[in-house]
Parts: sequence; C-alpha cells; structure tokens
Amino acid sequence: QAQLVESGGGLVQPGGSLRLSCAASGIIFSFYTMAWHRQAPGKQRELVAHIVSGGMTSYLDSVKGRFTISRDNVKNMVYLQMNSLKPEDTGVYYCNGVPNPTWGRSSGYWGQGTQVTVSS
Repeated sequence: QAQLVESGGGLVQPGGSLRLSCAASGIIFSFYTMAWHRQAPGKQRELVAHIVSGGMTSYLDSVKGRFTISRDNVKNMVYLQMNSLKPEDTGVYYCNGVPNPTWGRSSGYWGQGTQVTVSS
C-alpha cells in the first residue's frame, strides 16, 4: 500500500528557511515523478515544484531561486528546501507521487500535508 508522509512544516518568520521532507513507501520510488503542491486558505491547490526520476526539476515562477526540490532514490525521500520565505508562501504543503508515464494525466498518491506558516 502506497504511503507518503510529510514532515518539516512549522511557523517561520519572513526571510527564514524550512526544509520539508516526504518519506515514500509501497511504491517503486525510482519510477515516480515526485512533486510538492501547496494550498493557501481560500485558494486552489497549486504545483510548487516537481522532480523526475533522473533529477530534472521544474518550479512555480514565484518560488524560482528560493525553493529547491531534491530526491534520494535510495532512501525513497523527496525534499523541498525553502529559503527567503514570504507570507504568501503560507499554506498546507502536500507531497505527491505520480508514475513517470502518467505525469500530468493522473493524480497519483498524496500525503496528508504539512502546514507552513510564514509570519512575523
């Protein structure tokens, strides 16, 4: 049974940093594109960043240069390093795994989410 478990969220001041982690189990991790999405209060969920099996990455324009997604195919982990955080980065961050061939066409598996709050 596939399971994605996020950790690392919390409260941070503007300009601060957080590192989110997602532990995957029950899937052949190296066959999956992994992604981080977020949902702010009253807004739709949006794709923040994704990383394919080989390591190629893509980012939401508003986080480029501040966030870095990475993965460890041995430990079955995906990370999101978030620097220079802004209040508009506040939201629930979700880990998502989608089989490579179906990226963009299926929802895959989702974690429960971790809250990130950027506030002074």
